[in-house]
Order: sequence, then structure tokens, then C-alpha cells
Amino acid sequence: MDFELSEEQDMLRAASRELLSDRAPIEHVRAWADRDEDVDPEVWRLTAGLGWPGLGLPEEYGGAGQGLVELTLVAQETGRALGRGPFAPTAIVGRALAAAGSPGLRAEVLPALAAGAGWATWAFAEPHAPWSLDGVRATARADRDGNVLDGVKTAVQDAGGARWLLVTALQDGAPASFLVDRTAPGVAVRRQRTLDLTRSFHEIRLDGVRVPHGRRLAGGPEEIQRLLDEASVLRCADALGAMERMLELTVEHTKARVQFGRPIGTFQAVKHACADMALLVHGTRAATYYAAMAADAGAGDTARAACAAASYTASGTGEVAARALQLHGGIGFTWEHDLHLHLRRARADSVLYGDAAVHRERLCTLLRRSPASA
Repeated sequence: MDFELSEEQDMLRAASRELLSDRAPIEHVRAWADRDEDVDPEVWRLTAGLGWPGLGLPEEYGGAGQGLVELTLVAQETGRALGRGPFAPTAIVGRALAAAGSPGLRAEVLPALAAGAGWATWAFAEPHAPWSLDGVRATARADRDGNVLDGVKTAVQDAGGARWLLVTALQDGAPASFLVDRTAPGVAVRRQRTLDLTRSFHEIRLDGVRVPHGRRLAGGPEEIQRLLDEASVLRCADALGAMERMLELTVEHTKARVQFGRPIGTFQAVKHACADMALLVHGTRAATYYAAMAADAGAGDTARAACAAASYTASGTGEVAARALQLHGGIGFTWEHDLHLHLRRARADSVLYGDAAVHRERLCTLLRRSPASA
């Protein structure tokens, strides 16, 4: 496993930052904060031109054939810029289809995803349930025409304009995944108001939704859990970008804010607080990059690495946000200051795809199963 980013990967990260800085600056983020649209069509068109939607898809379907590391780098820059849009959800569903979709389903959907002709999202979480396989309550029953889905999903990112929904439901007592057209009869999508103003989340109700044969993905709980791990790594990357920007804003503020005739950044207690934030940022970066590299290399500790990164990041994100707000004071959560948008996104990232407790519990289970290789 190579622990250094390649020149091409560094170029991808730089190009992603440049695009978001030029075409989706903080003023753009604020302008879209109260809109119901999932994405700015112009920014989505530009990212599609850079190949973002197909970055992790096989080349035979028009993708770039890259791995989780490359997706992680783009997700990191998206989080840093408070980027809006379905990059991460589409990447997750695309990887699921590439790994477990039927040949016909892959041929139908993946070229459209790679071209940015539509996006997809994963409907997994359910109300009042943990973000884990144990929390799946929606049901799927087979009939002669395919399967029929019933249930309620929550916190489904960018579902308002999605073309496809990857729905996880219980079939014969075991979790399974189905690709559903968002406009299918029986699918009801409702926008949810959340703390995070930079992304859109939705509730989805499935009432007798018919899914034709061939749209059930192969693989069972193990494949779905692998997808959860990869989604968690991308969430870590998004949080990492937000944490980096919060640290930068805080350091800039402590240099400019003067009390008792000197910048507050010269006080030892403030220096310690900024140093603690920096340690959490560096730790999150190391854990996230390692988890992505382990997944691409097929390492034996891939699942443990994803859980460790997810649990560390979920806790660290909240701590960095709290320190940033403490050092900014009340101004940090006023509408006029940019920090509050990063705080909101960081708080959402701390629970997306499972909070720290969910991942720590699974990590303990994994360590009990194979302590010798931990």
C-alpha cells in the first residue's frame, strides 16, 4: 500500500479546489442556502465536465475507473467549500451498481451517471433507528412481476431531483438493495429542514412501490455493510474539509482579534486550543486517507480502518466545531459570519452514516472476531 498521494491525485485535489473556489464561493453557498433545489445546474454541469460523476465508475461505462482515494479527495474539497450537490451520494450508488448490479442494470444506469445526465442517492436510514443494518425496517416482498417495497426512509441526501433511489429493505428477514425510479408510483419525497443549510435532505415514503425484476442488486448484508463503510469514509472526507476550513478561520480570527492591547492568538490558552484543533484535523486526515487506501488495496483491516476513521472523525468534528465557536465568541454563529455554515455542516457530518457510538460498537465487534490481526 502506498501512503503517499500520487502526482495525479494531487492534481485532482488542486483542480477540485480551484473549480469550487471560482464557481461556488461562499457567496454562492449563501445564495443557495434557502432554496429547495438539490444542486446548482451550472455547477453540476461544470463538475460533470471535469468527470466527477464518473470518477469511480468503470471505464467501460464512461467512467474514469478511479478508486475510493480519488473520491475521498474530491469529497474533502467539497466539504471545505461547503459544496452543494450529489457527488458523494451518486458515487456511492455508482460503486454499488458496479459491484453488484446486473449487466443490464449497469448498462442502463452507469453511462448516464458517468455523463452527469442524472444522479442517484441511497435511501438507507430510517426514523428513530440506528444507521446500521439493525436499523433497517422497510420491507420488500416478491411477486410475479418483481418486488414490492414499503417503508419510510429519512435523511436521504439530494433526493428531490434524483433520477434513481437505491433503497435498502428487508427481504425474507435479510437486508437487500433495490434500484427504484424516483418518479415511480408510490414514491413520495418530502424535503426535510435540517441544521445543515448547505445540503438538502429528504424523507421518502414507499407505499407499495413495484420494482421490476433485474433491479435487485446481488449480494446481501456483507455487500451492504461494505457500502456503508465506503460511504462513511466519504463522509469523513467531507468532515475533514469542513474541519480544515474551521481551523483556518479560527487562526485568522485569533490573529486579528485584539484584547488588552494584543491579538488573542498570542495568549497561551488560545494557542493551546488552536493546537488541539490542528491535532484533530491531522488525525482525521490520517485516519480517512488510510481507510480509503486500505479499501483500494483490499487490505485485511479495511472494515476496521473505516470504523476507526468514522468514529474518530465523528467525535473530532464536534470538538473542532466547539473550539472554533469558543474562540470566535458569539460572532461565530451570526448569519453574517461564514463560520456558522461550517459548524452546521460539521454537526450533520458527525451523525451522517452513523454517529461515533455506532462505529465504535461495530469496531469492538470486529476486534473481538479477529484480535490477532488487529
